[in-house]
Amino acid sequence: MNFTNVDPAHLADPGLSQGALVSGADRLLFITGQAPLSAGEAVPEGFEAQCRLVWRNVLSVLHEAGMSVENLVKVTTYLADREDREMSSKIRQEILAGHRPSLGIIITGCWDESWLLEIEAVAAA
Repeated sequence: MNFTNVDPAHLADPGLSQGALVSGADRLLFITGQAPLSAGEAVPEGFEAQCRLVWRNVLSVLHEAGMSVENLVKVTTYLADREDREMSSKIRQEILAGHRPSLGIIITGCWDESWLLEIEAVAAA
């Protein structure tokens, strides 16, 4: 699989990819919205703990499919509160370690009121 960022000069933002072009992929993985849940555990308190758990869940799905963050081509984050944008961005950048898939952030209510975010993603290999 070949992954190329598509960043027109007039839309350039060093922290954001405007598009992700994938060619030569044999497999696509659509990751359902991951919530701050872990088997047998309560929903963590606070945004940072929830965000790290959600990313752990995303990474777990990728791993089960034989993929990693480098295979992510699209990530959509649903935030319950606009105030959590900066922490979400900081943790995402830490997890992705320089990889820049196409991103979307939507401020909305989550299915469960105790959830502060959900993340869904698409990966290709």
